[in-house]
Amino acid sequence: MKDLWVEKYRPKTVDGYVFRDEAQKAQVKTWIKDKTIPHLLFSGNAGIGKTTLAKLLFNELEINDLDILEINASRTNSVDDVRDKIVNFVQMIPFGDFKVVLLDEADYLSPNAQAALRGVMEEYHTTARFILTCNYPNRVIPALHSRCQGFHIAKIDQTEFTARVAEILITEGVTPDLDTLDTYVKATYPDLRKCINTVQMNCQDGSLLRPNEGDTGEADWKLDMVELFKAGKIQEARKLLCGAVRPEEMEEIYRWLYDNIELFGDDANQDQAVLFIKQGLVDHTLVADPEINLAATLIRLASIK
Repeated sequence: MKDLWVEKYRPKTVDGYVFRDEAQKAQVKTWIKDKTIPHLLFSGNAGIGKTTLAKLLFNELEINDLDILEINASRTNSVDDVRDKIVNFVQMIPFGDFKVVLLDEADYLSPNAQAALRGVMEEYHTTARFILTCNYPNRVIPALHSRCQGFHIAKIDQTEFTARVAEILITEGVTPDLDTLDTYVKATYPDLRKCINTVQMNCQDGSLLRPNEGDTGEADWKLDMVELFKAGKIQEARKLLCGAVRPEEMEEIYRWLYDNIELFGDDANQDQAVLFIKQGLVDHTLVADPEINLAATLIRLASIK
């Protein structure tokens, strides 16, 4: 079976991980040097590398596999789960210096489960460490924030993002056309996991296919949108977006427009586009019909020359 590139190339060392900046890299190296970690709360967008960083720490700290409990809190999120699974695990003597509980998507834990967890973290702090990951840190109660060292994994530099994907392609014997690779990057940034999955799906016979040449799945419209923006066909992009985007994706589109602001031309045009996007995002929370608001924002963006 063909390996999943996101797993095959998941970094296991600090040098293989794409950090936001040198300060965060230095902090992780300090934990590794000290051979210990505090309770941690990793936050950031989906696919940005939160779980990968946790597993990297397991590897670098040489934590025994039997001392690691991984739980996806979106499925295991009740008070009983905290009491039965987590407490039963951490109350046993560790094989190494300490046990580690990785709670992925901790923002899905119920408020009562989060309240129960804070007591467990305090009671077993000498023999257990907790790593919580979340997309929305505001959904994690203050009591857990105060017990964890926050580590926000913001969007990584787009150049580093592109270089990482290109490195994987070259290792797999694929020499990508840079403009084609740029389209995939802009359609998925800052979700590195999604970008790697998408380019793998669109590689055939040692080549990275252009969008619509391969079987790209239900997210085709995002790739098409990038191609239209790059060609300056913003009115066509507007029609595509308004016909394809789901209501729950509206806010994501504003974020995407901001992350790819260079598509609108020089600095002056970009400054004007930022104002339109910010106003659209503000109006998004106020108007009754977000789709009409998005269409109006795109019309304003199309007027930029």
